Amino acid sequence: MLQPRSIQSSLGIRDKIMSLDFILIISILVLGIVSMFAMYSTDGGEFKYHTKSHILRFFIFFGMFLVVSFISIRFWHDTSYLIYVGVFILLLFVKYFGLTSSGSKRWLDLYFMNLQPSELMKIGLILFLAKYYHRISIENVNSFRHLILPVTVLISPLILVATQPDLGTSILIGAGGLVVAWLAGVRAKFFIISGITMIALLPIAISFLKPYQKSRILTFLNPERDPLGAGYQIIQSKIAIGSGGLFGKGFLNGSQSYLDYLPEKHTDFIYTLFSEEFGFFGSLFILLLYVVIISRIIKIGSVTRSNFGKLYCYSFATAFFIYVAVNMMMVLGLLPIVGSPLPIMSYGGSSMMAIMLGLGIAMSCKIYKDVPVN
Repeated sequence: MLQPRSIQSSLGIRDKIMSLDFILIISILVLGIVSMFAMYSTDGGEFKYHTKSHILRFFIFFGMFLVVSFISIRFWHDTSYLIYVGVFILLLFVKYFGLTSSGSKRWLDLYFMNLQPSELMKIGLILFLAKYYHRISIENVNSFRHLILPVTVLISPLILVATQPDLGTSILIGAGGLVVAWLAGVRAKFFIISGITMIALLPIAISFLKPYQKSRILTFLNPERDPLGAGYQIIQSKIAIGSGGLFGKGFLNGSQSYLDYLPEKHTDFIYTLFSEEFGFFGSLFILLLYVVIISRIIKIGSVTRSNFGKLYCYSFATAFFIYVAVNMMMVLGLLPIVGSPLPIMSYGGSSMMAIMLGLGIAMSCKIYKDVPVN
């Protein structure tokens, strides 16, 4: 019987290439190409900064995705704690040395890019918890001593990110961590108790919200209360999506987006622009691409042998779904505006880096699916 390292070393370059999930790769490439056309439209049909930068970042991080894919899953298992600690230290650096923009301190200036460590924490937390629960039997998952560390690891970065302030990203990070715990077998009663506690503390939490955060909640409940101010963005977003109809107005023909009625159309509201130009069927095509990507990650989780790989893939697939759902519900007015980018589609280097890293680790689970992780 081959030992773990023997199995790993027995995989040749051809074996690794043939083990790639080409459906996943093609889906990512197609989504990336679609995002380039969408970004070109946000620049008014000209090859400007956002378009150039987005195209460059996509191909750089797509290359990173492929490189990460060929790194053994044992490496990602062995370095999971170190990755989490490293990203946590970066969050501390943001608190004291970060760049401030629009009242928020979220970025580190790396000269060649502004890094947002909170995006990387989405992956770091999933890796940490997947490794932690990897060795714990289902009988011991719910013991008190095995809950202390996960809760600490989950809450600590949430506090740092929420105080930047970036409440939306902190919620998404927390959601990813809770998914791992749920899939690992943590009982529902703990989630219920946590939910009740959060509801009880809600009045206190609201008192710590910034004025713009309170405004977003009130605007979500009634956008028409300030149609030219806080409610303007979401109203214009719904108008743009609705005006697209079944087939859309055509590429570069979106009046809401092309005439600059829609703010932030290159970031969180990129789906709105695409829906106006390509209509219901165009939006359905984007949804289909996301469904394929998520389903392939789940498929990889079902074939990998290690519990670590399974936990990671299932958790990342669920978190990926949450990222997509939150963004789309946000631009449709079904959730408050929380600053959640649409994976791969939205402009933003840190978000794309984190997503491509996450996809690369999932692909690593596919290539090294028969390699046991101790």
